[in-house]
Amino acid sequence: MDKQDYKIHIIGAGISGLIAATVLEQHGFSPVLIEATHRVGGRVKTDVINNYQLDRGFQVLLTAYPAAKKYLDYDSLQLQYFLPGASIFKNQKQVVIGNPLRDTSLLFSTLFANVGSFSDKIKILKLNTRLKNKTIDQIFSDKEQSTFSYLKALDFSESMINDFFKPFFSGIFLEDQLETSSRMFEFVYKMFGEGSAALPKGGIEEIPKQLLQKLENTTVTYDSAVSSVVDGKIILSNGQEIVSDFIIVATEASSLIKNLKNQTIDWQRCDTLYFETEDRAIQKPLIGLIPDQNTLINNIVYHTGLKTSVNGGKELLSVTVLNNKGLSGNTLVDQVQKELKEFCGITTCSFIKHYSIPKSLPKLSDLQYEISPSETRLTETIYLAGDVQLNGSLNAAMIAGEKAALGVIENLQGLFK
Repeated sequence: MDKQDYKIHIIGAGISGLIAATVLEQHGFSPVLIEATHRVGGRVKTDVINNYQLDRGFQVLLTAYPAAKKYLDYDSLQLQYFLPGASIFKNQKQVVIGNPLRDTSLLFSTLFANVGSFSDKIKILKLNTRLKNKTIDQIFSDKEQSTFSYLKALDFSESMINDFFKPFFSGIFLEDQLETSSRMFEFVYKMFGEGSAALPKGGIEEIPKQLLQKLENTTVTYDSAVSSVVDGKIILSNGQEIVSDFIIVATEASSLIKNLKNQTIDWQRCDTLYFETEDRAIQKPLIGLIPDQNTLINNIVYHTGLKTSVNGGKELLSVTVLNNKGLSGNTLVDQVQKELKEFCGITTCSFIKHYSIPKSLPKLSDLQYEISPSETRLTETIYLAGDVQLNGSLNAAMIAGEKAALGVIENLQGLFK
C-alpha cells in the first residue's frame, strides 16, 4: 500500500489542522481536511466590511514564535509591526510606555510616564534580562502560579500592576484578574522581548490562507460538520459516514468522542466592536489601554495605524471588551462609545460590526510547551491536535498539529522501511 493510499482525515481546518496537513504532505501522504465552515482558519479569520479588514477578535502574530518562524513565510505575509509598548489612557491624559531598548523613540515617554515608579521600571529591565536568558523549556518546567501572584512576588507596585500589567496582559489572556498561568506570562513576555507583535497587511486570516496555498496534495471538504468520531470512522452531522485509517481531531474533541464527554474545556470569551473614526487618538502603531477597573473597554487598536490591503478611507478602530456585564446589542455599543469619548476623547465614531466570541481562548492549567507525537494518540487510529492540548497560542496550535501528524507517521513508519 502506497503512502497516498492511506485515508488520513483531519477534522478542523484551523491553524493546527493546516499544520498537520503540511507535515503529512512533507512525509508523502495525501490527507483530507474536513471543515465545518466554508473556509479555513478556525478562530483566525478576517472579514472585509465597508472596505475595512475586520479580524474576528483583535489578534496579533508574535514573530518570535518558534513554530511560526518554521512554518510561515513572513515576507509574503507583508507583516506590519506594532511598536513594543502601549498607550495608556489615565486621568484624561494619554501616556506612552514601552521598551526603549527595542525602540529608542519610547525612551523619554517611558521614563517620565506617570505609570509605576522608577523602581518598577528598573524591575522591568531586570525581568527583560532574566527572561531573555531563560529557555522555553525552563519556563514550562517551572512551578505554576497565577500571573498576578507572580508579579506580586517580583515586588511590582500596585500602580504598575493595575495600570500596565493588568490591562495589557488581560487583553492577551482575555481575562481581567491575571489568573492565567505564570508559565504563559513568561513565555509571552519572552516572545515580546525577542520579536514583534505584527499583523499581515491583509489581516490575520492571511496566515491560514498562506498555509492552505502551500498545500499541494491535501483535499479540503468544506461545510461538513462532524457529529462524532469512533475508531476508523467519522460520522457527519448529515448522517454520512466516512471510513478512515487515521483521524486527527484538530478541534475541541470532547463533543465528538464518547470517552471524552467529561473532559469539556472551558473557554474565555470576549466581544470585539469595530468603529470608523475621522482621525486617530493614538498616532503611533501602539495598543491603547484603559486601566480603569470599572470600564467595559480593555484595549483599543487603530488597525489603519498600520498599512492594510484595503482601506475604507477613514480610520478603523477595534475595541476589545472582556466582561460585557450582561450588555448586548445597541446598549453595549452605546456604552462603549460613551467610554471612548470619556476616557480617550474619541467623539465621532460610527459603529461597523460587533463580534461576540464565546470561545476566544481555552482555559487551561498545567500548561505545556510541546507534546511528544505518541502523547497525541488517543486510540489506535485517533490523534488529538489543537492548542487545547498545550496552551492558548498560535504557536501551540502549530506544535500540536505537527506532533499529531508525526504521531500518525510514527505509527506507519514500520511499514515503509
